[in-house]
Amino acid sequence: MTGAVSYKVLVVEDFPRFRLFVCSLLAQRTEFLVTEACDGLEAVQRAGTLQPDLVLLDIGLPNLNGMEVARRISKLAPATKILFLSQERSPDIVREALILGALGYLEKARAGSELFAAIDTVLEGRRFVSSGLELNSASDRLTH
Repeated sequence: MTGAVSYKVLVVEDFPRFRLFVCSLLAQRTEFLVTEACDGLEAVQRAGTLQPDLVLLDIGLPNLNGMEVARRISKLAPATKILFLSQERSPDIVREALILGALGYLEKARAGSELFAAIDTVLEGRRFVSSGLELNSASDRLTH
């Protein structure tokens, strides 16, 4: 996605080095206006104020976990698309994240290679799941 369109992106990550890594990747694309949050409560507050187009959301956050953050953001900013960015690989957690309304689930270990594909897919309103992640049943399989 390139051109004059700009997207407000909220990066929610409690580990400073990984948050910096993600933000530095996003800085490669001029259409992203990036805001950061380092815990769940801050994420909900910023999402309510900013009404971002996209939230890149970790699951393991202080003060409020990412699943609850997703629930709250969906109510405060219903047009916001959520892309989980987590090290959690459990099929149950991936399924729960997607059931909560997230359009994408990206494994942190694949952020360097799949971040832009995941973001572009989610911003287009399509579902993205990191390659290599398995869901519980054939009916749950999601492609990207």
